[in-house]
Parts: sequence; structure tokens; C-alpha cells
Amino acid sequence: MLRGINLGKRQLKSVELKAVVEGLGFTDVRTLLASGNVVFTAPDAKADLLESQIHDALAQATGLKSEIFVRTPEDMAALVAANPFTEAARDRPSFLVVTFHRKPVDADAVDALMTDHDGPERARAIDRELYIDFPEGQARSTLHAPLGKATRDPVTTARNWNTVLKIRDAL
Repeated sequence: MLRGINLGKRQLKSVELKAVVEGLGFTDVRTLLASGNVVFTAPDAKADLLESQIHDALAQATGLKSEIFVRTPEDMAALVAANPFTEAARDRPSFLVVTFHRKPVDADAVDALMTDHDGPERARAIDRELYIDFPEGQARSTLHAPLGKATRDPVTTARNWNTVLKIRDAL
């Protein structure tokens, strides 16, 4: 998953992304949607090395420097199974967001924030993911800035539940 692709000036065509990943020698390469999602086969590769390889190859081929987040099929299956907001996933999947982080999210800090938060949103950290239910949508939410401070992680990417399921199902 690439961060911030096809938002504003950060444009990348799916065919370009696919070519970069194929150029690294990976197989079964497919892009999903137009928001910087690519699935591929890379046996015996480590996620952190894949992130840096793809980042460097993308920058060299296109000039685009985007943060890359790699999750294995097992990672995606586990994070879907761990979803603490199953009713939101069922009733309003586009309002349930998962943010992906490089390191485990501080669950205690998120819980403390949510205890003091006065809005309708709910958030829960599980390992390297943060699940956020925005029952009234993200646009007017006041939760974004406080969550950024609580997680202390400026480098993340987010996908709504519909996209999370499409990525999981494509793996």
C-alpha cells in the first residue's frame, strides 16, 4: 500500500506502479483500485526490505517518493479477523478506517485519548493497525489531530474497510 497516491498532485497510474513492481522481479503483480494498492508474489522476502526496495524503485522510475506499507496475506487475514468494530464493518464499511503503521501502535495512549474524547468516533489499536469508526464520516471529525499525537507516528497510510477487504481477497 502506497501512502497518499492519487491525492492532489501525487498522481501515479496503475500501469506505472505495476511495471515498477514487475521490474523488481516479483510475480503475479496486480493493482487494486487507483489508490496505490498492489499485490504480488515475493517468496521468502521480508516486509521491511520490500518496502525499501519498492520505495527506491518507484522513486527512480517515476520520481515519486511515497511511503510503502507491506502486509502478507496472513497479516491481512489476521487484521480483518481482529476488527473490533464488526457492526461498523457490516453497516457502514466506508466509514470504518484502518491506519497502517510500521510499529505497534500504543494501545494505552489510544485508549486514554478515547476516554477523554467527546465525539461519536471510536478507535482501537491492535498491533500495527489502528481501527477507527467514523459513524458521521471523517470530514467533520475532530479526532484526526489527537490520534496523530497519541500514536506518535507521522508515517501511516489508511484504507477504508471496503478496500481492506478487497486487498485481503486479492492475496
